[in-house]
Amino acid sequence: MRENDRVTSATRQPETPAAATPARLIATDLDGTLLRDDKSVSPRTIAALAAAEAAGIEVFFVTGRPARWMNVVSDHVHGHGLAICGNGAAVVDLRGGAGTHRFVKVRELARDNARDAVRLLRDAAPGTVFAVEQTYGFHQEPDYPKLHMEIPDTLLPAEDLLAAGGPGADEPVLKILAYHPDLDPDAFLTLARLAIGERANVTRSSPSALLELSGPGVSKASTLALCCAERGISHEEVVAFGDMPNDVEMLTWAGQSYAMGNAHPDVLAAASGRTVANNEDGVALIIERMLAQRV
Repeated sequence: MRENDRVTSATRQPETPAAATPARLIATDLDGTLLRDDKSVSPRTIAALAAAEAAGIEVFFVTGRPARWMNVVSDHVHGHGLAICGNGAAVVDLRGGAGTHRFVKVRELARDNARDAVRLLRDAAPGTVFAVEQTYGFHQEPDYPKLHMEIPDTLLPAEDLLAAGGPGADEPVLKILAYHPDLDPDAFLTLARLAIGERANVTRSSPSALLELSGPGVSKASTLALCCAERGISHEEVVAFGDMPNDVEMLTWAGQSYAMGNAHPDVLAAASGRTVANNEDGVALIIERMLAQRV
């Protein structure tokens, strides 16, 4: 999940790692990676995804987005219909279209952990404001900015939102969003990881100082690994694409991985290869090359 701003405008020729093991699954982030900056899926990318599926390569969308924001790609999930949402907090079946998605797997953030994380981050970074993302609900503090272009279900302090009898108490918490109006995004991420420790997994996908807190051990990589294990697919058979810090674990885990031309420096360091920017169809370019090598 990220806003429309791009991290960099760098463009370079793709660097392609040697493929010792043929790919059986493509795992791609959405915002800043598969999607263009206007949030569209280009015709070239649509054709590349369809060609990969036709060649027997499964495509998984692996995103920080909540399930309700997946309409932009729900027409392109092909046979299996699944996507990994909320940075690994949920596996969602998108078949059926808008409003009909089904949660196949949920890896929640325990409310005790969430309350501890909020308390520790408030102490470490005064001025932090919070929102709570659940399977279907979205709740936020009154001072949390309108970052997501949607109306929250509830406006209350985070401590009340996360109370045992609070709003949505019968729904799992998928992640906490923490925003700071003044801190540098990378500095905020480092501070939060030190303050929260093992109570939650902390990452970010926005160019602003907006952090995403999931359950301990919950990440794009760990949930993707579970999905691959269910299919008998090894990490060597996975090709992954990403652009932001919430993609780093996935890119490190996959047998082949590509940082977009617009990627964060940490992503460039983590990936085994590079492609061009999202607005230049960098994912489609690599898929086309992969399929051409199979002929």
